Amino acid sequence: METVARPSKRFRDFVHSEAASGLVLLIASILALTWANAPWNASYINLWETQLTIQLGEYAVSGSLRYWINDGLMAIFFFVVGLEIRRELLVGELADTRQALLPIVAAIGGALVPAIIFMLLNANTPTFRGWGIPMATDIAFVVGMLALLGERIPIGLKVFLTALAVVDDLIAILVIALFYSEGVRWFYLASAMLVILALAMANRLNIRIPLTYGVLGFVLWLLFVKSGVHATIAGILLAMTIPVRRRIASAVFVERGRQLLDDLHDAEGTDDHDIASESRQSAISELETVVTQAQSPVQRLEKTWHRRAAYGIVPVFALANAGVPLGDHVVDALSSPLSLGVIAGLVVGKQVGITVATVLLVASGAASLPTGVRLRHIYGASCLAGIGFTMSIFIADLAFISDAHLALAKIGTFIASIVAGVVGWIVLSLPDQLPVRRNTADDRSEPQHDARKRAPDRL
Repeated sequence: METVARPSKRFRDFVHSEAASGLVLLIASILALTWANAPWNASYINLWETQLTIQLGEYAVSGSLRYWINDGLMAIFFFVVGLEIRRELLVGELADTRQALLPIVAAIGGALVPAIIFMLLNANTPTFRGWGIPMATDIAFVVGMLALLGERIPIGLKVFLTALAVVDDLIAILVIALFYSEGVRWFYLASAMLVILALAMANRLNIRIPLTYGVLGFVLWLLFVKSGVHATIAGILLAMTIPVRRRIASAVFVERGRQLLDDLHDAEGTDDHDIASESRQSAISELETVVTQAQSPVQRLEKTWHRRAAYGIVPVFALANAGVPLGDHVVDALSSPLSLGVIAGLVVGKQVGITVATVLLVASGAASLPTGVRLRHIYGASCLAGIGFTMSIFIADLAFISDAHLALAKIGTFIASIVAGVVGWIVLSLPDQLPVRRNTADDRSEPQHDARKRAPDRL
């Protein structure tokens, strides 16, 4: 995998955004845990169990506030994830097949091994259904940890792990769609397919009116709610239909932009009152239009919704779902196959799956490590990938109806994420080389450059 020395501004903005949102997510999670275990914890339960209903004629969707967050707001979150996946596939780190091969294979290894470990520990038990929980990686926490490590790690590792997390999200989406959707109602699913066809036609006709995709997307979500396939999948499918073509080419944008800036410069000073300068306002208005036309709808929507999802939707999801009354559950978690399966899957499975898959692929010659990245970095990244949190909790909520099972799965996720984060931080904080020890007089008289030459290369 080949990386450039300096990442794109889009990638740097993404990393900084995810790093800050990880802190907000952490605060929301701590608040939820504190609230759920406080003397007034009944208010926590009552709040999220508040019933809300949307009704259009005879058609109604009803559920608790937590349901609307998990199936409604999270559909928007998955829409943003879909936009990010699409961007990565078109122009990002996954656009080039050879460059994308390493994070793709590593992500697959990091998903399969945790699932297998969980299955082995929960074989022939009612909790076997939770095998998808340790497959997930929380990109906000992981990228946040990388940002805190700063210059101690090469930029190639940040790019590798971010691409891996994007593929990991895609795997999680497929798992949810295929294995955590029950009782499919084919009439509603077929109707949803017709809506997707209409969205594809709108894309083909280059319709760029946001309201068109918003209305059809809402209808698509309603049909998925009734179909039995989890409603968040509607967000992913909607993202795949958003147009990626710009209305004007870059050369036209540059030429027209320069002309408008010249017009704006000429208009300056003609009137002290901005609102009275028609030529100035006209130039600014047209410049705004040209800027919009130079961006694809995918770019505009991702920019608009990414921060809203990172700083709003995901923290609200954590606030509604991370509150687990601990009590005796912590003691039970230390002996429960469910919790142990989640912990072993995220902590051990991610390390083994990602590291082994990477080593085998590099050894085969099919891919190479990013510039400046060593196997120690890959191992540290595999540890950080064990921070499952948001996606693991989301899948746990789909896997279990029992409150006891759900609590054990969440506690296992908490423990695993803390352990994975600490171990990953320690591994990646280690210096690349240890000082060379000299025990003899000959060693002391040895030229320094020769000593370095004989020093072992440490992973």
